[in-house]
Amino acid sequence: MFCYQCEETLNASGCTKNGVCGKKGEVADLQDDLIYVLKSIAFYNSKARANNLNDAKTDQFILDGLFATVTNTNFSKADFEKLINEGFEIKDGIKKKLLDSKVINEKSGSSFPKWIKEKLLGASPNAGEEIPVMAKVTPANLADMNTGVMRTENEDIRSLRELLTYGLKGMAAYAHHANVLGYKDDEVMAFFEKALLATMDDEMGVDELVPMVLECGSMGVSTLALLDKANTTTYGNPEPTAVNIGVRDNPGILISGHDLRDLEQLLEQTQGTGVDVYTHGEMLPANSYPAFKKYDNFVGNYGGSWWRQKEEFEKFNGSIFMTTNCIVPPKESYIDRIYTTGIVGFDGVTHINAGEDGAKDFSTIIEQAKTCQPPQQLEEGTIMGGFGHVSALSVADKIIEAVKGGQIKKFVVMAGCDGRHKERSYYTDFAEALPKDTVILTAGCAKYRYNKLDLGDIGGIPRVIDAGQCNDSYSLVVIAQALAEAFGLDDINDLPVSYNIAWYEQKAVLVLLALLSLGVKNIMLGPTLPAFVSPNVLNVLVENFNIRPNSTVEEDLKVLL
Repeated sequence: MFCYQCEETLNASGCTKNGVCGKKGEVADLQDDLIYVLKSIAFYNSKARANNLNDAKTDQFILDGLFATVTNTNFSKADFEKLINEGFEIKDGIKKKLLDSKVINEKSGSSFPKWIKEKLLGASPNAGEEIPVMAKVTPANLADMNTGVMRTENEDIRSLRELLTYGLKGMAAYAHHANVLGYKDDEVMAFFEKALLATMDDEMGVDELVPMVLECGSMGVSTLALLDKANTTTYGNPEPTAVNIGVRDNPGILISGHDLRDLEQLLEQTQGTGVDVYTHGEMLPANSYPAFKKYDNFVGNYGGSWWRQKEEFEKFNGSIFMTTNCIVPPKESYIDRIYTTGIVGFDGVTHINAGEDGAKDFSTIIEQAKTCQPPQQLEEGTIMGGFGHVSALSVADKIIEAVKGGQIKKFVVMAGCDGRHKERSYYTDFAEALPKDTVILTAGCAKYRYNKLDLGDIGGIPRVIDAGQCNDSYSLVVIAQALAEAFGLDDINDLPVSYNIAWYEQKAVLVLLALLSLGVKNIMLGPTLPAFVSPNVLNVLVENFNIRPNSTVEEDLKVLL
C-alpha cells in the first residue's frame, strides 16, 4: 500500500504498511483497485451519457464507490471486494449497451477527452486493443494492474492527479447526501467521469491539470449548493439553537455522521419506545433543523469530535449508529452495540441495509438500546449552533452596523476538520487569543476545538457563528458574498475576513478547492500541509492564492489580523 490522502499520514509522508487511521494495507490496496475500476466505468459511461444511455444506478455507484474510500469510512475487506465485483458488472453492462446500440463506433459527438476520442475513431466494436488499458481491466487481470498512487512517476503530475482525485472523493460524499434526498445534478455527474479520465490522460501536463483541479472546486460549489438546497427544503432552514449537551435517565441511541435522512428515520421509529436519541460528532448541527425539533425524545448532543469515539462510545452505554464517516476502529467493549449503514463498514459490526425505497429498519438497534443503561454524563449545559446563511443573513443589518461602528473588527473563518494529534490544540489556543472584537465563522468538526469555550458575544452577536456540518461551509461563502455586496465590494478578499482552515480528509480538500475556485486568497492551512502536494504544485498555489501553512498562534495572529 501507499496512502497519503489524509492529514495524519505517517511522518507527513505516506502510510506504507497499514494506515494510521486503522486501515489495513490490503484494504488500502482494494480501495486503489476500486478507484481504478471506477475510471473504467467512467470511460464507458461518459460515452453512454453523451448518448442518453446512462442510468441512475451507475451514477449512484460512482458516488458510493468514491465515498467509500474517504478516510475513516469503510475498513471492510469484504465490502470492497463486493464493490469491485459490482463495478465490473456495471462496467460490462454499459459496454454491452454501447455495443448493442453501435454507439462505440460513432465518430462524432463524443464527450471523451481528445486522447480517448482519437482511440475510438475508426475502432470496431471488438477492437480491444483500441481501448485504453484502464478500460480493459477485468477481474482476472486486476491483480496485475498497477492501480496505486505511485504508478504516476512524475511528482508534480502525480500531485495534481491525486489532488483532483481527493477533491472528487469529497464531492462524491456531498453529492451522495443530496442524492439520498432526491437531489441530483447531471452536470456534476458528467464532471466526475471527465475528471476520473483526466487522471489517466498522459497528454495532460501541469498547465492542463491545474484548471481541471479548479474546475473540481467550481463543481464542488455547485454540489454544496445542491446539498444545502436538499437539506433545507426537506428539513427547513437551521435556526439558532442552544443544544443540550447533558443526558437524561432513559436508555439512548447515539447517532454519528452526516446523513439527515438516517436521523429522520431513527427518530420516527423510536417514538414511544422509551429510548432517547443523541447526536455525536458532525451530526450535532441536526439539532438546529426545525423538522427534528418535534421529536420529544431527541435530547441533544453527546460528546465531541470523531476522534474521541473510543472513550465516549464506551461511556454512552447504549447503541451507537454510524451513518457516514468518521468511524474509528471500535473497542471490544462496545463493538457489539455499534452499527453501520450505507457506505460505512467495519468487519464484525452489524450493518443496516436499506430497502429499494431507501427505508431502513432500526428495530434491532432499538431493542438492544432498551436493555442498556442510560448514558454516563460527560458534561452539562448548552452550546449554540444553527447559524446557516438564512439565519445569519436575517441579522445582516445588525452585523453590518457592528462592523461600521467598530464593534466587530474582523471575522476569522475557522472551518474544516478536527483530528487527534495534540498539535490541534493550536486551534483552541488561537480562538482564545483572538481579540474580543473578532468573530469566528465555523463549520465542520473543527469547531469542537473551541465551540464550548466561553467567548461571549458582541452586542448579542455570538463570537462563534456555527453554520453546521463541513458541507455547510457553503453557508459561510454565501454570508461572505452577501457582506461583500452590502459593503459595495467587488472582491471578496477585500472583506475584513481571514481564513485559518484545519483539514484532515478529502471532504476538506474539496472545500478548499471550492474556496480557491471562488477566488478566495490568503488562506492559512494546517496543522500540516498535505503530503500529496509537491513543492512545485505548492508554489503554484502560493503564487496564485497565497496559501500558507500555519505556524504559532502569536505569529499567525499578526498575519491574519
